[in-house]
Amino acid sequence: MKVVILAGGRGSRITEETTVRPKPLVEIGDKPIIWHIMSIYAHHGLNDFVICAGYKGYQLKEYFSNLVLHHSDITVDLGKNRIEYHHNAIPNWRVSVVDTGLDTMTGGRLKRVRRYLDDEPFCMTYGDGVGDIDVTAEVAFHRRHGLKATMCTVSPPARFGAVNLEGDRVAAFAEKPQASGQRINGGFFVLDPSVIDLIDGDDTVWEGGPLERLAARSELAAFPHDGFWQPMDTLREKIQLDDMWASGKAPWKIWE
Repeated sequence: MKVVILAGGRGSRITEETTVRPKPLVEIGDKPIIWHIMSIYAHHGLNDFVICAGYKGYQLKEYFSNLVLHHSDITVDLGKNRIEYHHNAIPNWRVSVVDTGLDTMTGGRLKRVRRYLDDEPFCMTYGDGVGDIDVTAEVAFHRRHGLKATMCTVSPPARFGAVNLEGDRVAAFAEKPQASGQRINGGFFVLDPSVIDLIDGDDTVWEGGPLERLAARSELAAFPHDGFWQPMDTLREKIQLDDMWASGKAPWKIWE
């Protein structure tokens, strides 16, 4: 099963980082967030990736072309024009980086990589969000329901802390409790290739017409995820993820 990662947006809400690199290459700890996302899938045995590049996409090509270099100690023998790699722990990934256009919308990017996909179901997600998603369970859920698409649904994390009141006095603080009520699109889709036929072209937003039509036809299953999930839309959220990683207790680190 292949994994498509939408990685072409401009990251306009985190320009502190994205003026010099594409958002998927913004680092959490010492690795780009796209590496973290791919590691989640690889933990579930999915190692064949199709990256939908756009804004500063050449940097994604350079990163994956030099992944061995990034993960190894090296000895450069200038006289013999040779590089020796030491102590490398290279992931067993196959990565296709595809230029899907600078201003192409999310649906259009998926349509542009159709030729890189098989005629079997595939996974798709965004290049800026992590979670301890049970991808194996979601794929099984998708197959069991037999619909065209499955979307991971999550409860959005609250932006602010809350206070517990006793009358007109503050009794306690609750640090950013998870929002309750409606669930939202958490990315991490499982899709039948036929859904690409619902995408008209580059201007199609995946979250608009295609998903709405699938829902109207009762062809969109909702896989509930109640564990950790966090997008990296702002510098504040990037710092939060950095702090979790530095603590050694990053909830999305499900791999060894």
